[in-house]
Amino acid sequence: MKSISIRGIIPALVTPFHDDESLNLEQMKRHTVRAIDAGAHGVFCLGTNGEFFQMTADERVAVLESVTEAADGRVPVYAGAGAVGTRDTITLARRLADGGADVLSVITPYFASASQEELYRHFAAVAESVDVPILLYNIPARTNVNLDPSTVARLAAIENIVGIKDSSGNFDNILQYLELTDRDTFDVLSGTDSLILASLQAGGAGGITAIANIYPHTMVEIYEKWQAGDLDAARAAQARIRPIRNLFRHGNPNTIVKAATNAAGEPVGPCRAPFNNLGEQALADIAATIAADHARGLR
Repeated sequence: MKSISIRGIIPALVTPFHDDESLNLEQMKRHTVRAIDAGAHGVFCLGTNGEFFQMTADERVAVLESVTEAADGRVPVYAGAGAVGTRDTITLARRLADGGADVLSVITPYFASASQEELYRHFAAVAESVDVPILLYNIPARTNVNLDPSTVARLAAIENIVGIKDSSGNFDNILQYLELTDRDTFDVLSGTDSLILASLQAGGAGGITAIANIYPHTMVEIYEKWQAGDLDAARAAQARIRPIRNLFRHGNPNTIVKAATNAAGEPVGPCRAPFNNLGEQALADIAATIAADHARGLR
């Protein structure tokens, strides 16, 4: 298993679609390059913001191959390999590993509730099936199950389970993950943009961020200023994303992020139906917020 530095700001890339909702792989490459040119420390495709739940296995492989080609070895490529069942997850994980993923992100199984022991066995089986680093992905609002800190501590003992992306929005969850795992062998990343700086200060490794689709430079600045010891500047960068996050009140965050990315001048197209019908007021608020943010220097 190759060693990967899991750190910094890793954009959770949206998947560009044409107006007919087919994959726009050329824009996928451009969107990847845009993130890397902004200073991203890695790129993450096929996650929640990448609409993995709306894509076939073949489409997911095609997206990964486009991202890998565009990244060209400059930064690690993370790919979402989650599925509902263990067997399907293993099949997909192997295909994505063969497709060039440097790190596989594996979401907790969803739809049917799993016990902590079932979750442990699921992740252990997936890790055993591939020879690439595995990043656990905890997002209980979408899956209706939380990876308990004690379960994460058990999983962290498996050699190629190297970290976790926590999108619970619960900072205490992140703190417990940090307390129960070894910083030398296991990294904790915030999947909630508003908690990136707090997570870094607590010992976390960085963030996998949706807002980086819209403002990649600003998100990178949070990490770079913190790493340089300029806490005031890091706090200022973190605070600047509050208005765009406030737009999530209008509906599905994935849909808001994609609409805002389009409004910011990066043509990533629509979400796949039915998650693509924002009202006029929502679109107007997004446009106004983007215009104000650009005036304040966000990019």
